[in-house]
Amino acid sequence: MEQTQNKTNPLPAVRLGEVRYQVPEPGMPRRVHARSAAVEVMTDLHRVPAATIPAEMALDDARQAMVLRGVRMLFVVDEQRTVKGLVTANDLLGERPVTMAQTRGVKAADLAVGDIMTRVEQVEAFGLGDVLKASVGDVLHALRQLGRQHALVVESGDAGATPAIRGIFSASQIARQMGIPPFVGEVARTFAEIEAAIGA
Repeated sequence: MEQTQNKTNPLPAVRLGEVRYQVPEPGMPRRVHARSAAVEVMTDLHRVPAATIPAEMALDDARQAMVLRGVRMLFVVDEQRTVKGLVTANDLLGERPVTMAQTRGVKAADLAVGDIMTRVEQVEAFGLGDVLKASVGDVLHALRQLGRQHALVVESGDAGATPAIRGIFSASQIARQMGIPPFVGEVARTFAEIEAAIGA
């Protein structure tokens, strides 16, 4: 009985003449368009550390953490690095804290992040395998359909292993990379501005 061998194709080598090396452009993410590969706009957690906070953190401290890290979304985690939920700038600055405080009969200042976060079970995510075959336009369409400005990218490990969050998509990050001016607002207006800019 013959053993099946995995066939691999060796990479073709190229000869170099005059050549320069590539340097990163600080603060300048790669410019993209709707047909660019989706991974071009994914924040890859293999390269960028995840911004995390504990569920017990006060809302004012969470707002400050966002400002200091220059992000609009934080992972809410426990001591074992298990993600319990997400909290966005809209969650912290919108009506959610006021509504939750009224429901519980407490002051908004007494709430913690865990009181207003979106629980991980309610968060939409895409599989890394699907993302690798998708375009920026596909991601924008999916975010709009979901009515979200953020979505996670999940990478499955070995059988039985806990899946890991590999990346994050952010509508505002995509807009920046498409050359669309910064904006703050509701989801529908966000996507209307992006689509107007790309002629969708």
